[in-house]
Amino acid sequence: MTTSAGPSQGSTGFIIFISCIATIGGFLFGYDSGVINGTVKGLQLAFDSDSAGTGFSVSSMLLGCAAGALFAGRLADKYGRKALLIVASVFFIVSAWGSGIASSTFEFVIYRILGGMAVGAASVMAPAYISEVALAKYRGMLTSVQQIAIICGLTASFFSNYFLAESAGGSTEMFWGGYETWRWMFWVELVPASIFFLALLIIPESPRFLVASGKHDKARQVLVRLYGDVDGNAKFSEIADSLASDHHSPRFSDLIDKVKGRVRPIVWVGIGLAVLQQFVGINVVFYYGAVLWEAAGFTESEALQTNVLSGTISIAACFITFFVVDKIGRKPLLWFGSAGMAISLGVVAYAFSGAPVDAAGNLALSQESGLLALYGANIYVFLFNMSWGPVMWVMLGEMFPNQIRGSGLAIAGLAQWLANFLVTWSFPIMLAGIGLSAAYSIYAFFAALSVFFVIFMVRETKGKELEQMEG
Repeated sequence: MTTSAGPSQGSTGFIIFISCIATIGGFLFGYDSGVINGTVKGLQLAFDSDSAGTGFSVSSMLLGCAAGALFAGRLADKYGRKALLIVASVFFIVSAWGSGIASSTFEFVIYRILGGMAVGAASVMAPAYISEVALAKYRGMLTSVQQIAIICGLTASFFSNYFLAESAGGSTEMFWGGYETWRWMFWVELVPASIFFLALLIIPESPRFLVASGKHDKARQVLVRLYGDVDGNAKFSEIADSLASDHHSPRFSDLIDKVKGRVRPIVWVGIGLAVLQQFVGINVVFYYGAVLWEAAGFTESEALQTNVLSGTISIAACFITFFVVDKIGRKPLLWFGSAGMAISLGVVAYAFSGAPVDAAGNLALSQESGLLALYGANIYVFLFNMSWGPVMWVMLGEMFPNQIRGSGLAIAGLAQWLANFLVTWSFPIMLAGIGLSAAYSIYAFFAALSVFFVIFMVRETKGKELEQMEG
């Protein structure tokens, strides 16, 4: 295959282009997840909420994410990957506006749940779409761009929050139009959300969805445009042959092994990957970074700057994965990241242990302990984003056979977001109860556990075509 623009030869450039459009959903996923980081004080003041109420306001989006991931996978099997991404883009727009204009906790939660549904849908559909248009030899690279986009979105939200807070004098101060700064933090997202909606209108539907839904002529057209006449027609035959022998439309019941009468093992592996990615506590850093570092004695400005540093480190780590994931494989990156995260999280837990609490209730870390916690946390963030961050999404997008990809992603996505909700909701409670050191010790335990999960449960998918995946 060449990189010629002519449809008879296919076009690698076009595949990269449409994959990048799909990853705008990842950018919005990251932005929508990270923007809450700088708005916690504003939410507490505007809605007069306690720790549990604030935790629910922050984590409410994740309930929408769980629902969005579950229903997107099934609906995408019925209406298409592109259609679901377009719906998600509309939800992003509505949520960004509504979250900023909300006048009560209930109203805010409703808009955040809508945004969560968009994030959940984009989180499973973007990697699925990319996996279904890319060739095996660079599928891992292109799918890992999803995590780069997520971290870019997170970092963009951190930069935006920091810039707005610095310009206004704080997240709770009044800004343009007589609205508080934290509301503008949400409204900035309207720009990339609108771009995502318009860009989606020009990408083709997934050829594997078209084959599964019986639209063979359209599928051939897309495959020829992507891979050229010869390779495109050959790929069409491979896709058709890989589907169930009766060629029925994909459905959730396909997740059950009809011979053994139990859930297919590959589904449990997907759930395990999804849950463990969250139980190592990464989103505590991204959702509560400002709160965490202020609890450790940093000022609001220093905490927001630390968020920006973490985001920048994350992007650098993702680029390492981008260049090596199709060379060294998925499993080595996963188990190496797990081992490194267990150690670095243990270091952070040690740094927070035994620190006295000042009159305001904040940890009074010594300079040495503060630096140790900062270095440990950023090493942990780096390791996560060169391993479990991108590779989990690469695996989920490619590990399921064609017949169950949508349903498998739906269940794994549901598990991922429910685990995310549990970790995010519980952190403020643990912060006020058992403290930072104990909380990070729990995350370190799950990082260590994930080493053994990868070694004994995960199969390598490097270099395999999607039609070779077994369930």
